[in-house]
Amino acid sequence: MSQVRVLTGIKPTGTPHLGNYVGAIRPTVRASRQPGVDSFLFLADYHAMISTQDPGRLQHSTLEIAATWIACGLNPADVTFYRQSDVPEIPELTWFLTCVCGKGLLNRAHAYKAMLDKNAAAGTEPDDGVSAGLFMYPVLMAADILMFNAHQVPVGRDQVQHIEMARDMASSFNHLYGEHFTLPDAVIEESVATLPGLDGRKMSKSYDNVIPLFAPPEQLRKQILGIVTDSKMPGEPKQTEGSALFQIYQAFATPEETAAFAQAYADGIAWGDAKQQLFERIDREIAPMRATYNGLMAHPEKVEAMLQAGAVKARAVATPFTARVRHAVGLRPLQAHAAPVAAKADKAALPTFKQYREKDGLFYFKLADAKGRVLLQSVGCASPKDAGQAIARLKTQGYAACPDLHTLAHVADGASATEAETALQALREAE
Repeated sequence: MSQVRVLTGIKPTGTPHLGNYVGAIRPTVRASRQPGVDSFLFLADYHAMISTQDPGRLQHSTLEIAATWIACGLNPADVTFYRQSDVPEIPELTWFLTCVCGKGLLNRAHAYKAMLDKNAAAGTEPDDGVSAGLFMYPVLMAADILMFNAHQVPVGRDQVQHIEMARDMASSFNHLYGEHFTLPDAVIEESVATLPGLDGRKMSKSYDNVIPLFAPPEQLRKQILGIVTDSKMPGEPKQTEGSALFQIYQAFATPEETAAFAQAYADGIAWGDAKQQLFERIDREIAPMRATYNGLMAHPEKVEAMLQAGAVKARAVATPFTARVRHAVGLRPLQAHAAPVAAKADKAALPTFKQYREKDGLFYFKLADAKGRVLLQSVGCASPKDAGQAIARLKTQGYAACPDLHTLAHVADGASATEAETALQALREAE
């Protein structure tokens, strides 16, 4: 079974709450255990520097977030779990991508445009409060993804643009220097759970209505008792629809437990009893994780050791890949190419792969010789990952050795399989 590489970044800002756990942490941990999934999860501490200049806060939040994910069941032995700043190849790749990324693309980034709109409304200079870090955020995010040639990146809808921008940068680089990057797909979880907070609105730090994930039991119970409910008295039937209390319970309970709780609502359970049941159900799931979390927070050296081990795994991929990219852009030993002009001419004479998307929404690729004559033409692929994997196999194995791909990529009219094989051989020799 071919593995799908899935990459997730976690920005270390703030203390995790129940909404983070239900909406992101728990489903991501479960997904990392699926067969055929190669999970890369990283602490995006470089990204966090854009929003905080407090060194102590950044360090403590990094510890909190790392300890949280491990306590919630993430097994560093089964995934690649690392801190972004422990992989120096990432900022190097950021620069490579910066050199192929048009400023106009970055001008369209949602976060930057939001700052421009905010400043326009306030009557200040357009770039007031805009750091170069904020402006370049999409390039760093692209480097995070492309460094490991991730196939899928789970994101919220507000982050889809960043994945599209990463694809644009990868395509630009591939066009200039050859096929090096996989074009990533954004994966939007339509069923991601969102928890209501203490006041019934979405649980969010910006609303100050959150319940910390690993609050001590008494604090957890006190906050649950403070969840807003209606004025129905004990014995009066209560509606589950629109009830923040019920929605939170449902996020932790089994279907059978949820049905029983719904019946208790219909039977007129007192709000105090309902809140006590909610506390007990949440604490039953959280308590073992809380103990692990507290142990890790008391021994940050254990967390550090796990992250360092993860960095070794990440760099085992990043270091050789960066060496390949450095060579591709011309950062190579001088004796490798004594005649740069000739090397450039040689490059121009090579066959090329082109990967593209048509109006039908499918992804295609073709192999053309040095004069642009098409030798191989693909049919439509469901995803750029499928097209990219087919290209990679053809380049490394040749056309004849991949008979299973002959229905996907056929010899173009006016060309021959021998010509295609010769072109692929030329590409292999040029690597």
